[in-house]
Amino acid sequence: MATETNPDDLPAATNRKWSLTQEAFDRLLRCLADERDAAAEKYLEIRRNLLKFFEWRGCPFPEDHADETVNRVARRLTEGEEIRNPMAYFIGVARLLVLEIVKARAKETQALGEMGKVEIVESEDPSEARLECLRQCLQDLSPENRELILGYYQGEKGEKIENRRKLTERLQVPVNTLRMRALRLREKLQDCLQKCLAAAEM
Repeated sequence: MATETNPDDLPAATNRKWSLTQEAFDRLLRCLADERDAAAEKYLEIRRNLLKFFEWRGCPFPEDHADETVNRVARRLTEGEEIRNPMAYFIGVARLLVLEIVKARAKETQALGEMGKVEIVESEDPSEARLECLRQCLQDLSPENRELILGYYQGEKGEKIENRRKLTERLQVPVNTLRMRALRLREKLQDCLQKCLAAAEM
């Protein structure tokens, strides 16, 4: 018989490359209540609470994070997890996701500096204004494109090659496709950077 696991103990990697199916969603509703209408109401209440949870913590995309939390809980149910206190479990998973978001932001900040000096900002002494423009331009990208461009240029030599290999696996695209996407994103960032700097000088 399955036992309930503390969501804080769940590794982040287990939640990737999985999408919510109708069967998984039905299982999730049955976990919330026996009667489907009551389960639907409970689900909506939980999702509203998740939105508030991520908004209060300053997360940039509360709706996306709420959906990701639902997906993770649904996946655990399909794997045989028994959840006796759904609301507490959802919040536990949401807390774990917030930690991942914070870590991702830290990595992004570090990569920003590296990429600003080496790859996109072609200057031996990048100014603060240039780096600020780069940050703004990166924020204008979708989360997926931002992750791609930062991951593609992060690291040195062997590390960079390994990072790109992992990207192809995570995105499930050939190396050439990844390279073309990165090139287009770099050109987009360079154009955005030039416009931002021109505006800053005016």
